[in-house]
Amino acid sequence: MGRAGRPVIPARRSARATAALCVAVAAATVLNGTALTGTAQAGTGQAGATQVGTAPAGGRPAPLGGPQLAGRGVVVSYPARGGRILPHVPASAYVVADAGTGQVLAAKDPHGRYRPASTLKVLTAITLMGTLSPDLVVVASHRAAVVEPSKVGLITGDSYRVSDLFKALLMISANDAAIALVQATGSYARGMAMINAEAQRLRADDTVAVTPNGLDARGQRVSAYDEALFARQALTIPQFMRDERLQTFRFPLRPHRTRHHRHRMVTLFTQNTMLGTFRGDLGGKIGWTTPARATFIGWARRGGTTLVVTILHCRPLSELTYASRLLSWGFAMDGKVRPVGHLVSPLPAAAAHDRAAHHPPVHRRHTLARPGGRPGGGLPGVPLTVGLAALLLAVLTSSAVMILGGRRRRAGTPPGR
Repeated sequence: MGRAGRPVIPARRSARATAALCVAVAAATVLNGTALTGTAQAGTGQAGATQVGTAPAGGRPAPLGGPQLAGRGVVVSYPARGGRILPHVPASAYVVADAGTGQVLAAKDPHGRYRPASTLKVLTAITLMGTLSPDLVVVASHRAAVVEPSKVGLITGDSYRVSDLFKALLMISANDAAIALVQATGSYARGMAMINAEAQRLRADDTVAVTPNGLDARGQRVSAYDEALFARQALTIPQFMRDERLQTFRFPLRPHRTRHHRHRMVTLFTQNTMLGTFRGDLGGKIGWTTPARATFIGWARRGGTTLVVTILHCRPLSELTYASRLLSWGFAMDGKVRPVGHLVSPLPAAAAHDRAAHHPPVHRRHTLARPGGRPGGGLPGVPLTVGLAALLLAVLTSSAVMILGGRRRRAGTPPGR
């Protein structure tokens, strides 16, 4: 793993430079053989009405959320006069949306398929919080205890409350807590099936989950649009949002005093430093692996407006900086820019069950997006059992066990999350 450097803050572009960039993107799009969904229109000052994106090629149906969301580049629709230019965010994909109205304010490659890293834990949490009782006691398995970091340090054979495991999952991105929670459904396979069924219910068609913690696995993928659907659903779950707002928590690593071992508590500190620095922040989930790079899902509320932001394949340690810029832009421009799409509503339970029966996600084949949002060079999808077997083999051969329980995130190369 290479050491992650400090985020580079790009200089503000002039109106002429911004217009030139739009022309260049449009030209590149034409050369690639796709059509523009909108045209660059002349405007006054720095905020002329501009749309940059690509429409579905070859008569393919428009993606969920609207035809403008088919584009691989940046898509935004400015007002005729005034406003703020969308900040430059060097991530492969992102979405910023109004959670209340469902309007997508701006996006980049929103349906491109990428590795989620630990942002997949949001889907795990919103799935299992409605299934597992907070007071349920779970015995940590060997599989959970030996998973690679980040981890809280579960001890094989010790018992933990589900509510505590969710806090470790969301605050410090504990991979061991994710496995313990999914096994609490009765089996690992059953828990993963539930997670994929919930993605189907939310109409997250770009998503296939193979691991509950987001650690890289063959066939696993999400899109920035799908993660915005996860984020919007999370806002409806009080337990989730309470855990997201926690800055510290005392986790019972060894919850019971025994003859040979003492009761032991560790202090967890949230990885989301925006809670103390960004006005209105409601929480955020950070992810990182070497192939996925940095990923992020965040929430913020000011006045009566609640925004969600999702970022995929970004330079490590820059995701919070860029998330705050997108959210600040969103609060300034919500109600001023024309929406470029919308977040679809979940399916009713009966319809979701029928859809999952006819379209099992784990058997689909797909192409992961290359860095920069271009499809191709990805991995074919595989049945869930194959992905689980590969994960189990990796776990059994792993020899690195590290307890992070409560250490703050430091500069440098972050652990796999």
